Amino acid sequence: MKKKYLIFFILLRFTFVFAQQETIISGIVVDAKTQNPLENVVVSIQNTAITQLTSSKGNFTLHFVVAGEQLLLLHSQGYKDMLLKLNPKPGQSLDLGILQLEDRFLDEVAANLITISESDLSDDNSSSEMTSGLLQSSKDAFMQASAFNWGQAKFRIRGLDSENGTMMLNGLLMNKVYDGRPQWSNWGGLNDVLRNQEFSMGAAASNYTFGGILGTQQILTQASTYRKGSKVSFSASNTAYNWRAIATYASGMNSLGWSYVISAGKRIGNEGFFEGTNFDANSFFIAVEKKLNENHTLNFTGFYTPNSRGKNSPNTNEIKEFTNVNYNSYWGFQNGKKRNARVKNVEEPLLMLNHYYKINEIASLNSGTMYQFGKIGNSNIDYQKAESPDPVYYRKLPSYFSSLYEKDKGEFAGNFAPDFESAQKTEAFFLANSQIDWDEMYRTNQTPTTNSNGQITAYQPAQSHYVLYEDRTDDKTFAVNTNLNVVLTDNIALDSGITFRTLKSHQFQYLLDLLGGAYFEDRDVFYRGNQSQSDLQHPNRQVKTGDIYGYNFNFLSTATEAFTQFKFDYKKVQFFVAESYSRTNYQREGLYQNGIYPNSSLGKSELVKFENFGFKGGFTFKVSGQQWLFFNGMYQTRAPTLRNTFSNSRLNNTIVDGLENENCSTADVNYVFRSPKLKIRTTAYYALIKNTTRTSFFYAEGIFDRGANYASTDAFVSQTLTKLDKKNAGLELSFEYQLTSTLKATFAAAYGNYNYSSDPNVSITNDANAARGDAKSTFDFGKSYLRNYKQPGMPQQAYSSGLEYRDPKYWWLAANINYLTDNYIDVSPIARTEQFYRNPVSGLIFPEATEQRAAALLKQEKFDAVSLLNITGGKSWRTKSKYIGFFASVNNVFDVTYKTGGFEQARNANFRALNQDISSGTPAFGPKYFYGYGRTYFLNLNVSL
Repeated sequence: MKKKYLIFFILLRFTFVFAQQETIISGIVVDAKTQNPLENVVVSIQNTAITQLTSSKGNFTLHFVVAGEQLLLLHSQGYKDMLLKLNPKPGQSLDLGILQLEDRFLDEVAANLITISESDLSDDNSSSEMTSGLLQSSKDAFMQASAFNWGQAKFRIRGLDSENGTMMLNGLLMNKVYDGRPQWSNWGGLNDVLRNQEFSMGAAASNYTFGGILGTQQILTQASTYRKGSKVSFSASNTAYNWRAIATYASGMNSLGWSYVISAGKRIGNEGFFEGTNFDANSFFIAVEKKLNENHTLNFTGFYTPNSRGKNSPNTNEIKEFTNVNYNSYWGFQNGKKRNARVKNVEEPLLMLNHYYKINEIASLNSGTMYQFGKIGNSNIDYQKAESPDPVYYRKLPSYFSSLYEKDKGEFAGNFAPDFESAQKTEAFFLANSQIDWDEMYRTNQTPTTNSNGQITAYQPAQSHYVLYEDRTDDKTFAVNTNLNVVLTDNIALDSGITFRTLKSHQFQYLLDLLGGAYFEDRDVFYRGNQSQSDLQHPNRQVKTGDIYGYNFNFLSTATEAFTQFKFDYKKVQFFVAESYSRTNYQREGLYQNGIYPNSSLGKSELVKFENFGFKGGFTFKVSGQQWLFFNGMYQTRAPTLRNTFSNSRLNNTIVDGLENENCSTADVNYVFRSPKLKIRTTAYYALIKNTTRTSFFYAEGIFDRGANYASTDAFVSQTLTKLDKKNAGLELSFEYQLTSTLKATFAAAYGNYNYSSDPNVSITNDANAARGDAKSTFDFGKSYLRNYKQPGMPQQAYSSGLEYRDPKYWWLAANINYLTDNYIDVSPIARTEQFYRNPVSGLIFPEATEQRAAALLKQEKFDAVSLLNITGGKSWRTKSKYIGFFASVNNVFDVTYKTGGFEQARNANFRALNQDISSGTPAFGPKYFYGYGRTYFLNLNVSL
C-alpha cells in the first residue's frame, strides 16, 4: 500500500513539475482608436511554430515550453505590427492585459503612391522595382526614401537589378525563368490584398527560401489573415494612368471554418505623362480558406490582371530640341484618335493552392502548387518594300544631311560635306510630320479604284506593305513546393524547403492587323531564295490577321531547388547558416525550319544543364536593448537566364559559346540604434557578380571586312558578352528623430560605387554570312575594355531630407528634398574593342585613332545631378461604422527636367564612322535618353467599413 502511495506521489510530483515548465501568455487585442476588440489577429512567438488567431472578443492564450527571452509578434491586415520582448520564467502565467494596435492607414495611403512607370516596365529595363515592396515590411527612413522619393529617378537599392532578388507568393517563386525578374504587371491593381508582406534584406535569413543577394520578398494571401470588412478607394493621377478604383471585401473566419477575400480594380488612362501612352487595366482577386481542423488548413488564391499600356520612346538630344521631353514617336492619329504602335499586353492568370499543416507546437509543414498561364505581347510595325514608318528614322531627320561626309572607296575617309539646304527642308517636314502616319500606311496597303473620269471611288485591299504585329510569349508554368519549419531546441530552429518548376514558353511573331491590306508575305525581303523563308516547310506563305509568322519556337525548362537553414538564438547573440542546391535544364524546340539556318533551326536543341549551390550566414550581437550589430554574408552560383543561353533563339538552336554559371557574393555589416525618439541604421555592403552573359541585337555600319562575297561592310548583328563582372560597394544611412510629439525629422543617404570589374569577351554573329553559305558566321571580337566603367541607368548617390507633421486630429503633411547624382549612360561594348579601331576595308588601324581622341570619344557620359522636392499629406476621419481617408502628393514640385537613363547607339561600329558623326556637331546616331516625370500628382480617397 505504501508503495502505491509512493508511486502516486512521484507521478503527481512529476506532473506538477512538468506543468510548471509550461508558460502561458494571454491578452486582449483592441483597436487603439475605437477600443473595439480585434478578431483574427495573428499572435505568434517569433522563430517558432507557436501561433494563434484572436477570438471575436480579441482574446488569445499561448501555451509553450520554450525558455528564455522571446519575441511576441501581433500582426493584422491594416494595422501596424506590434513586437514585444518577453522573458517569462518556466511555468509562469503572464497576462499582458489590453494590447492596442494602431491603424496603419497613413502608411497604406502612402503606399498607394507606388506606380510603375513606362521605363520601369520596358522590356530591356533592369531597374530594381523591389523597392516598392520593401515598404511593406521595412519602415525605416532609407526604405521610405528609396521607394517614394528616389524611385522616380530609377534608384536601385545597392545598385542591384530585380533578378538578384527573390519574389515569392505563399512560398512559391514568382521570378520569371526567361529573364529572372518578376513580371510586376501580373499583380498590378491588387494593392489592397497584397500588403501582407515580409522582407529580408540582402543575405539575411528568410524562413521560406535561400534567396538572392538583393533579398527575399514574401507575400501572404491566406484569407483568414485579412481584417474583416470592406474597402473602396478612388485615385487620380497624371503618371502612368489617370483614374483608378479598387473595391475589396474580407469575410473573416466563420463558425464553419471558412473565410474569403475578393478584390476588383480598374485603372485607365487615355494618355499618361508622356504623349500617346494609353493605359487600360483590370484586376480580379480571390482567396478562399477552409480550416479543416486545428492542424490542417487549405487556402486557394487566384487572380487575373489583364493590362495594356502604350510605351514611350527614348529620344536623342536632336529630337528633344525639336519637340520636348514628353515627345513620343511611337504614336500617330487615326480617325482623330491617338494610336500607339508599341503596346504591351499582359494576360497571365494565376491559380494557387496551399496546404498549411501544423504538425505540433514546434513544427509546421506548408506546401503549395501553382499554375500560371497566359500571354505577353509587345506590338510593333513590320514593313516590306516600303519606307520606314518611324517618324524619327535617321534619314528623316536634319542630322542625316548636316553630318554628311564624302566616302572615298568606302573607307569613310571623305571630307566633311554637309547639305544644309536639305537639312532645313527635312527639319520643316519633321516638325509638320512628327508622328506615325497611320492613314498613309492604310493607303499604301490598298489599290485605288477609279471611274471613267479617273476619279478614285474606292480602295481595294491589296498586299500589305505595312502590318501591326506582336512579339508574343505564351507561358505555361507549373510549380510545387514544400517548406518545413521546426523548433529543434529552446535555442535552435530549422527551416528547409524544396521547389520544383517546369516551363513551356511558346514564343512567336503574331499578326495583329493587316492595316487595310489583304495579306502579308511571310519572308525576309533582305534575303533571296530559300534564305528569305521563315519556314522552308511552308514556303511563300501569305499570312493574315491571327496567323503566326516570322519565327516560332518553344523554350522548355525544368528547375529544382532545395535549401536548409539553421538559426541559433541566445540571450546576447543570434546567428544562422544556410545552404542551397539547385539543378536547371534549358532546351529550345524550333517549330520553323528557317531558310538561313536550315540545319540548326527545326527540332530540339541540345539539353543545357546547370548545377548550382549556395552558402550564407549571419551573426547578430545585441549590444543593449537599444543597439544591435549584425553581419550577413552569402556566396552562390546560379544558372544564366534562359534569355541569355541561346545566342539567337528566334532563328536557331545555337547555344552561347563559353556559357557558364554566374557567381554571386555579398556581405554587409550593420549598426542599429532605436530609442523612443531616435532611430538610426548604418550599413556598409559589398557585392560581386561574375561570369554574367548578355545578348543584344542592332544594325551596325562598317563592322565587317569587305571580302569577295561581301556587298557591304554593314550588317544586322547579334552581340553576345560573356564573362562580364560587376562590383557594387557602398554605404546606407537611415536617420529619424522625433523633434516633438507631432514633428519628425528624417534623413536618408545612399553612397554607392557600381562598376564593371572585368573586360568581357565580345562575339558578333552575322546572319547574312550564314545566308551566303559562309563557313563562319560568328566572329570573336576579343575583349571589350569595360573595366572601371560605371554601371548605367541609376543614381549611385542619393540623399533625402524631410520633415513630417502629424496632427492629433488625424491630418498630416510631409516634405522631402532629394538630391540624386552619379547616373551614367549605358556604353556600347563593341566601341571598346580593338576591332573598333580597325578600318573594315584595309584592316589597318585608323591613323586618326589617337589615344587622346579615343579617350574623348569613349568617355562615359555622366548625367547632371538633380534636386527634387516632393510634398505629401493626408487626412482621416473615423465614424461609428466608416473610416474615411484622403491622401495627396505632388512629386517634382518645381517641374525639373532630368534624364533617368540612356544608351549609346552602336550603329557607328568603327572609330572613323563615330568620329565623323560626333565631329559634325549634329550626330545622326547620338545617344538616346529616357527622361523622368516632371511635376506629377496623385490623389486617393478611400472608405473602409
